[in-house]
Amino acid sequence: MSEGARFAAMMNKSADLKRRIAVELADTVLAVVGVCETSLRGGGKLMFCGNGGSAGDAMHLATEMLIRLRGSVERPSFPALALTQDPTMLTGAGNDYGYERVFERPLRGLGRRGDVLFGITTSGRSPNVVLALKAAREMGISTVGLLGGAGTPALEHCDHILMVPDSETARVQECHIALGHAVLELLEDRLVARPIA
Repeated sequence: MSEGARFAAMMNKSADLKRRIAVELADTVLAVVGVCETSLRGGGKLMFCGNGGSAGDAMHLATEMLIRLRGSVERPSFPALALTQDPTMLTGAGNDYGYERVFERPLRGLGRRGDVLFGITTSGRSPNVVLALKAAREMGISTVGLLGGAGTPALEHCDHILMVPDSETARVQECHIALGHAVLELLEDRLVARPIA
C-alpha cells in the first residue's frame, strides 16, 4: 500500500468510526451530559484521568471547562480537574503507593459525592484508571468510561460507557477527544442557556 493510500485509509477509518458512534452512542452522550449538568448545578466538579495520550486528553478536557471551550462563547469557569496534571502528586503516589494507585489516592482526597469522574483508557485495561473508577463508585461519584478495545475490566466500574468499537490506539484516541468535545459542548450550551445560580 502506498503512503498516500495508507493516509487515506487512516482518515477513512477515523471518519467511519465517528459516523458509527454518532448513531450508537447518541443516547449515552446525552445521559453523560445530564449527569455532568446535575453535578455542576449541585456544586460538584468534573474529574478526568488517563495514561499517556489519554493523560493529555484528560488535561485537555479539564482545561476546556476551566478556561474556554469555544472562543465564541463567553461564560464562567466551570470546576474541572485532571488527576494527571501534577508531577509531584503522580510521582509521590507512584513511589509511596505504587503506580496502580496514582489516580485513586488523590481522588480519595479531592473527590466528593456528586462529582463525575471520566476514566480514559483506550484498552479498558489500565489498572490505575480501573482502581480510580472503582473508588469513585464507592464514594458516590458518577463514573464515565471513555473506552476502547474490549473495554474490560474498566467498563464493570462505569455508570456510563462511551466505547469506541476498535482496538487501534490512535483511532480510539481520535474518537475519545471528539466524544469529549461533544459532551462538553452540549453541556456548555445547557449551562449558558440556563446559568448556574
